Amino acid sequence: MNEPSRFSLTPPAPTSPAPGVPGAGQSRTATLAVTTSMTFLVLMDYTAPMTVLPDMAASFGTGPSGQAWLLNGIALGLAASLLVAGSLADDYGRKRVFVLGAFGLAVTMALGALATGTVGFTLARVAQGAAGAAVIAASLGLIARAFPSGAGRARATALWGAALTGGIAAGPLVSSGLNALSWRACYLLLASAALPVAFVALRRLPESRDPRPGRPDLLGAATLGLALSALFAALTVGRDGWLRPAVAALLAAAVLLGAAFIVVERRSRAPMIDLALFRRPDFLAATGGALFTGLAVIGLFSYVPALLQQTIGLSPLATAWLFALWSGTALVAAALSRRVVHLLAPRRQLAAGFLLSALGTAALLGGAGAGSWERLVPGLFVAGIGSGLLNAALPRVAVESVPPERAAMGSGANNTARYIGSAMGVALTVAVSTTHRGSEDVRGLAVGTDHALLVACVLALAGAATVLALRERSADRERSADAATCV
Repeated sequence: MNEPSRFSLTPPAPTSPAPGVPGAGQSRTATLAVTTSMTFLVLMDYTAPMTVLPDMAASFGTGPSGQAWLLNGIALGLAASLLVAGSLADDYGRKRVFVLGAFGLAVTMALGALATGTVGFTLARVAQGAAGAAVIAASLGLIARAFPSGAGRARATALWGAALTGGIAAGPLVSSGLNALSWRACYLLLASAALPVAFVALRRLPESRDPRPGRPDLLGAATLGLALSALFAALTVGRDGWLRPAVAALLAAAVLLGAAFIVVERRSRAPMIDLALFRRPDFLAATGGALFTGLAVIGLFSYVPALLQQTIGLSPLATAWLFALWSGTALVAAALSRRVVHLLAPRRQLAAGFLLSALGTAALLGGAGAGSWERLVPGLFVAGIGSGLLNAALPRVAVESVPPERAAMGSGANNTARYIGSAMGVALTVAVSTTHRGSEDVRGLAVGTDHALLVACVLALAGAATVLALRERSADRERSADAATCV
């Protein structure tokens, strides 16, 4: 059985310099600079294959189903590792986990550059995801400790979200720009950039932890990883026929392993995720928002660049610049959102982000069949604003929806949901866009692209409805509690 919860409403004493103490400002500045820089590189790595996927697939001889794995490998590593990374960061040191992740990312990106086939590159991407999980989960824990509350934390998490969005924008541009040499050059460059940031983190980051009794939840990590692998495999294999026995077997395995993960977490003395958190409406809104962001936004735009190259005939670099309109707008929107953070509650910001994403995605309908990139500009601009609002709000609700001593766990849970959604979204987008009759020709693929856009619109609207419904549920509970107190 679980031991009694150790959550409290009072933050533990910080181990980094407190505000007002000499050196506190420099420590906070260093923390924000290092964590945002490394997060930027993680997301560059995440999006680097998007515009060079056709060339990469050609070099490996990878078919459409295999291409989903080339994109999804890093999402699988992130989703399977974020919870355990957050738990380890809280218990054994956020700086320690961050530094290990930074050095691990440099090594695994170099391995990706040296891969010679689909399997080898996918395995390297899974390892990159695990290293990136350590960076992302520990980052928000470090930021939450350096900026305990108020406007300072809101600005810090908004800047972290802007760095995340900036990495999304920069990855395709860099990989496409270096594609004339080789798609591998981008990974060598990223590995070279990650090493100095890792050394700076080792020297400058303050350490903090909030240990619990018990050993790392390795069994929980294993069952979660296997459950997600089975689910992603089912979604990928299902492209060739959803009623096949192999698909049913993989889905059944995913359900059984997911149930096993819940049992393991309930019995663990130091679980990766405290299941009691799911009784908190704020936490449900945070994780639900992250899940739908992955499904409706990240999953779609991970594969849209490849679709545009095949339907409109754009070069990788031209596609990257068009993609940058979406991601660059998201970067600006995320950075500017910190100026209105006091005017718009985080959950309302999430809902607005989903609605704008749905509107922008709807405006893209028919663009692939029109054969003109100009037709896509308005939709990409509006969808970019929506994505920026989501990226700025999610890190804030992630750390505010859990007790202070579990900040890295909250980050891990939020980002796990985001990348589970992302991997499912990629597999769904590939399946919907390429299973339309006649998808082997440009016209059929354009129709399939419109079907994928419609699915993403529906999912974005579902995301908005989810966070707003949870908000109302939370407000009802607060009114009931106030009434009981008055009585």
